[in-house]
Amino acid sequence: MHHLAYIALGSNLGDRNQILARARLEIAALPGSRVVAESSVEETAPVGDVPQGAYLNQMLALETALSPHELLAALHRIENDAGRVRAAHWGPRTLDLDIVRYDDLRLDEPHLVIPHPQIANRDWWQRELAELGAKE
Repeated sequence: MHHLAYIALGSNLGDRNQILARARLEIAALPGSRVVAESSVEETAPVGDVPQGAYLNQMLALETALSPHELLAALHRIENDAGRVRAAHWGPRTLDLDIVRYDDLRLDEPHLVIPHPQIANRDWWQRELAELGAKE
């Protein structure tokens, strides 16, 4: 069975465009998955108190046979391959991948909350979801 997941991509270190392009390819290559739509890429100010540069952000609609936990593990591997270091909460990063939505699933676990709890606070996610035609 295939599910529809919305994946947020963000980068504010290194060649941000190249990092997002590579992430899109790696996400599209996940087993039992295919990207069905991509939002525009937009530059946004960072969130939080850590001084850092602007982010490039994008949202993908991903049709996938992976479970939410399998998808999260795969996204973490892609982040690690891109040199992601988890040093400071809301700190700068080469690549940040978040599961924003997964079908109509509601999940609240220590390491995975779906829908992502920050949707209401991230206007760029709202714009990107709308661009992809995501239903509320």
